[in-house]
Amino acid sequence: MAAKSRVIIVDDHPLFRDGLKSLIARSSKYETVGEAGSGEEALRLAQELKPDLMTMDVSLPDMSGIEATRKIVQSVPSVKILMLSMYQNLEYATDSFKAGARGYIVKEATSDRLIEAMDALSQGEHFLDGQLSGDMVIRHLSGQGKDGGVQDARYALLSAREQQVMRLVAEGGSSRSIADQLQVSAKTVENHRTNLMKKLDVHSRIELVRYAARLGLIDLEQWK
Repeated sequence: MAAKSRVIIVDDHPLFRDGLKSLIARSSKYETVGEAGSGEEALRLAQELKPDLMTMDVSLPDMSGIEATRKIVQSVPSVKILMLSMYQNLEYATDSFKAGARGYIVKEATSDRLIEAMDALSQGEHFLDGQLSGDMVIRHLSGQGKDGGVQDARYALLSAREQQVMRLVAEGGSSRSIADQLQVSAKTVENHRTNLMKKLDVHSRIELVRYAARLGLIDLEQWK
C-alpha cells in the first residue's frame, strides 16, 4: 500500500480544522500530521514536519495566508499549498499563486471538490476552483490587464483583514452581515471600516465604492 500524503491544516477556527481533519481521515490517500491557527505556527510546523501538502486559510490573525505561504515556500519549497478562501476573488487567487500556492479553492466547495484539488496538487498540477477562470489568472500573473489591478499605494497600507472589510463594504455589505461572514463582532467590523477609511482618506461609503471600482476590485455596474 502506498504511503499516505502528509497534510498540515492551517486555519484560525478550530471547528473548521476539525471538519477538515474528519474529511481527510476518511481518505485513503491523506493523513493529517499537524494543524496551526496562525501563520507563524504554520511556518514552524512546515519546517519541523516537512509535509507533502498544506491547506492554508487566506485570513489568519497574525499575517495573511498569502504572506504565510510566501514564507513557507521559501523555507520548505517541496510543500504544495492549497489556499482556502471565502472569496471567489481574482486578486486573492493571483496573489496566492504569486506567493507559491499551487491551488485556490473556496470554502463553500464540496468535500469531493476539496479532495479533487488535493489530488491535483499531489500529482504536480495546479488547481483553481470557482468562477475564476485559469485564463484570467494567467493573464493577471503575466501582467496583462494591469489597468484593473491594485495600483494605489494607499491600498498597500491596509491589513489583510482591512482589505477584506473594504471589499465587502464596497460591495454593499452591512456591518452585521460582514461580521457574520468573517465571524467577528459588528463592532470589530466598524473599527476596521473606520481605520481603513482613514488610511485611504475617503469620507463616505460612496467614495469608498468609487475607490474600489477604480482599482478594479468591484464592478460599479452593480450599483446602477
